[in-house]
Amino acid sequence: MVRFFLSWAAEACISLKPPAVKGAALPPAKVADAVKLRPEGFFEATWPSQQSAAPAPGSYKIQGRTHSGDPFEIFDPYAFPIVLSEFDLYLMGEGRHYDTYEKLGAHVITLEGVQGVHFAVWAPSAKRVSVVGDFNGWDAASTPCALEAPPASGKSFCPSSTKAPSTNTKLSVPAAILSLLKRIPMLFRSELRPNTGSVVARLDHHKWNDADWLASRAQKNWFESAISVYEVHLGSWRRVPRRS
Repeated sequence: MVRFFLSWAAEACISLKPPAVKGAALPPAKVADAVKLRPEGFFEATWPSQQSAAPAPGSYKIQGRTHSGDPFEIFDPYAFPIVLSEFDLYLMGEGRHYDTYEKLGAHVITLEGVQGVHFAVWAPSAKRVSVVGDFNGWDAASTPCALEAPPASGKSFCPSSTKAPSTNTKLSVPAAILSLLKRIPMLFRSELRPNTGSVVARLDHHKWNDADWLASRAQKNWFESAISVYEVHLGSWRRVPRRS
């Protein structure tokens, strides 16, 4: 069974990616129609018995039309394997994962031969987290993150339909009354004020301009240089207790 939730889809089907043929672009072949089980947009399709019982994540797509009649074609984001390992989650739970910036946030990766964006956030108090952005019409119901509990981290892989990079995204976190849109922690790029969205970016494509500062850093006498203190209570650093 192939199940997916697309609130903006009026009809959908499962299409099988044809084998690569040199010099020819073959259209995907329809495998099965998806039945809308709920009017909100919950679909289910039965994978034919003559096909593979466990199709590869990148071997099929979801095709259909929106309520306005526009066609769409996307990969099934929940068919792809988990990126974060149990060891990653264990170290994060202990607070000893020193490379969390490589795991959390938004990362452009290639998974099962398909390029997309992997989102991950540490949210121990959240019951549900969704990725919203330009790629899904800011619909919190379209791309909910898979919840890993314990230790409560949300993660989701959004395939190439996200048009990554440079996708404007946020996280939708339901509160007591309404859902809140929050910027993605450990983001690598942000919109310029007054906009507050997170922008998917790649660190390996960033050009740094701090070569002169790095060269001068080794020559600086830090013990005789001024420091800038921000939000530090100096009284808590007292080494000798005050005597009455």
